[in-house]
Amino acid sequence: MKTFDRAKQILLAGFCINLCMGILYAWSVFKKALVVDLGWSNADASLPYTVAIITFSLSLLLAGILQDKIGPRKVLLLGTTMVGLGMIVSSFATTPLLLVLTFGVLTGCGIGFGYACLSPSAMKWFHPSKKGMVNGLIAAGFGLAAVYLAPLTSSLIADYGINQSFLILGIAVLLVAVPLACTISNPPAGYQPEAPSAVAATANPAPAVNMTWRSMVKTPQFYSLWVMYAFASAAGLMIIGNITSIAAAQADLSDAAFLVVILAVFNSGGRIVAGMLSDKIGGVKTLMIAFIMQAINMVMFATFDNEFSLMVGAAVAGVGYGTLLAVFPSITADFYGLKNYGANYGVLYTAWGVSGFIGPVVAAVAVDMTGTYTLAYSVCSGMLAVAVLLSFITKPVTTQVAKQKLATAV
Repeated sequence: MKTFDRAKQILLAGFCINLCMGILYAWSVFKKALVVDLGWSNADASLPYTVAIITFSLSLLLAGILQDKIGPRKVLLLGTTMVGLGMIVSSFATTPLLLVLTFGVLTGCGIGFGYACLSPSAMKWFHPSKKGMVNGLIAAGFGLAAVYLAPLTSSLIADYGINQSFLILGIAVLLVAVPLACTISNPPAGYQPEAPSAVAATANPAPAVNMTWRSMVKTPQFYSLWVMYAFASAAGLMIIGNITSIAAAQADLSDAAFLVVILAVFNSGGRIVAGMLSDKIGGVKTLMIAFIMQAINMVMFATFDNEFSLMVGAAVAGVGYGTLLAVFPSITADFYGLKNYGANYGVLYTAWGVSGFIGPVVAAVAVDMTGTYTLAYSVCSGMLAVAVLLSFITKPVTTQVAKQKLATAV
């Protein structure tokens, strides 16, 4: 009972830490204040966020390797501290360059270091049949952050100004996330989580061979997963990053902030539901369902010209995107093992970093060329069609293949 309670404590702490590190999702509020209150250009106000996304993606790879070697606690403590200090130092930034360095680099790096440690640690405390549920709940914390951080940040800026808001939020991260980080650890050597009574002994077995990232990139499954992750994420981020502009263009809605909330809620809910579903039917099948759902939604998005249809479209887009953040970590552990999971998922996660570039560019080019988002929907539909096809042909890495890759890597 004590070990199971410890597992639940690790899961809850990871969820709450991600609620703090999801500060990235509040940037739209900061951007508005920088433009309206301080007179910055849209480009200057967007740059710190763009740099933070890139830094987040790259630092997650480094942090994954580190946590595999020295454990999650030290890396997580460093990450949460960097997030808090980055926000505090950002309160003194007066130029775009300074804010790029403080928020974009320091806070972005801290988020990557923190995010990299939570799922691998939590998964090791639970039976392999619970990988999806664990990843879904951990990822949901990050997604749900937008629901409370956006209105909280807006209120803080209205009452205290943008500089003091950075300071207050940074102190809050240090007071909440850093102590929680001290509670995160890997299970003791030889720990074997008890299988749920409803799970057969042969269900979702852990891989017999744990592959390194060097061996992983020699398997065709890795490239299939990478393309699926990049293409599906790009489609989701295209909608997420432009939903208010889409609402204004297609339904003449000048205030569509409610769509952002809908996206955030269904994004987070989708992570939990998809994670649990992947435990039942498998990760690749869950992805296939999400890809098909996303593709149909994208084909129809140009016809969404009223509040209700846009709400449905935003909800489906949120669920589809949230599925990716819950299921790809589980598949990485299922295909390549938990021993080197941090480094392996860090390498795969570069697909998400690339998607953060593809999605906005597709939208921007479409609007500049045609004045509408229709071309962007078509491109994203094509990318999702590729993802659907790959999900049909992608099979798990067999133990024999894993052993062969390990042998050639030695």
